[in-house]
Amino acid sequence: MAVEKLNEANALIKIEVDNKEIDAKKEQVAKRFAKQVKVDGFRKGKVPVAVVKKMYGEAIEKEAIDELIKEEYEAGLKELGIEAKDIIAEPIFTKFDRGEEKTEIEIKVSLQPKVNVDGYEDAIPEVELPKVDEKEIEEKINEYAKNVAEPVDSDKEVAENGDIAVIDFEGYIDGEKMENGSAENYPLELGSNSFIPGFEEQIVGMKVGEEKEIKVTFPEEYGAKEIAGKEATFKVKLNKIQEKKTPEVNDDLAKKLLQMEDATVETLKEEIEKELINAKKAEVFAPKKAELVENLVAKFDFDLPDAVVEKEAEMVINQKASTMKEDELKELTSDAEKLKAFQEEAKKEAADKVKLTFIVDELAKKEGISVDDQEVLQVIYFEAIRQGQDAEKVYEYYKENNLIPAIKMSMIEDKLLNTLLDKKAK
Repeated sequence: MAVEKLNEANALIKIEVDNKEIDAKKEQVAKRFAKQVKVDGFRKGKVPVAVVKKMYGEAIEKEAIDELIKEEYEAGLKELGIEAKDIIAEPIFTKFDRGEEKTEIEIKVSLQPKVNVDGYEDAIPEVELPKVDEKEIEEKINEYAKNVAEPVDSDKEVAENGDIAVIDFEGYIDGEKMENGSAENYPLELGSNSFIPGFEEQIVGMKVGEEKEIKVTFPEEYGAKEIAGKEATFKVKLNKIQEKKTPEVNDDLAKKLLQMEDATVETLKEEIEKELINAKKAEVFAPKKAELVENLVAKFDFDLPDAVVEKEAEMVINQKASTMKEDELKELTSDAEKLKAFQEEAKKEAADKVKLTFIVDELAKKEGISVDDQEVLQVIYFEAIRQGQDAEKVYEYYKENNLIPAIKMSMIEDKLLNTLLDKKAK
């Protein structure tokens, strides 16, 4: 056996086994099998070794070779001074040559690289923090006030766009009353486009107490297929008109919006200012994050574990290939030079991604940044709900497919980049 430390992140263990050793190990394994296997016509533990060899020859040889490799592999790690905690990927067999007299094996081991991020502050670009003026704060408060405005009865006699028309209606298709097509005192905000197209427009101009028939056609893509594309007639009565009354901006509104007992208008302004700054900061930080990532990858250079890079390169290639059209893929695979360039580009991209992962990991430790399981759960649930999906099913899918660690790493990276950019924000 020979060992070689290729660099700080990769080592090679060369194993040479005389086939006589393999034969001797096969004898040991066969005897062990003879005590364990069940064979018709023999008592358990009394099966002749010759019978076992004939029945389980391939399995015996595989187990014998595996045991010898394991012994030599562990001895190689010991000689290299490598502990289990230093290994970060499955070992790669780069050679397995079963000759007539000996078997030659080479195993590449991927190690946790040594990452020195001293001077990382120099890679952080300067960021000019956005300013928020009083006018923007007032406009946002007024917007929120309108959002919580409550309807009040109006003295208006004629319905206009923007009003809330309180109506009774009954719907008919082909003279038959529609199922679930009627309501009393239904508050319909005119102009909200919450009803069938053309319905709200025909309410505009109606007088309080007036009754009329409205004809509309359900859209072809309407959810209820049995009435999609059909014409309907609605008997409508306008009972009253309501208008939304925007609440006065005072401490009561602040308490309502912030859900805080001791909230005041000043508290509300402070919170709105933070919200606006964070929104603007997100816009400003987005391009700066890309610049920061580029700077970090360019600034630090260290050996990367080949197995990790190769696995990432496979993912990059698969991802790029999945976006290609059939003719593009055919053209790529039929041109050796283009294919080689494509693979090299993918490997470079993969190496940068792997490098960034190790840099982020090291910087997160320095900055004391972490993300716990509860935070990951909240993000997954919020995103699922926002997209109208079943949050529990989405979480289970991520869990079953082992995607949680990647999500957590992404969250740590985002939190770290924000923290670093804050250091140079002015």
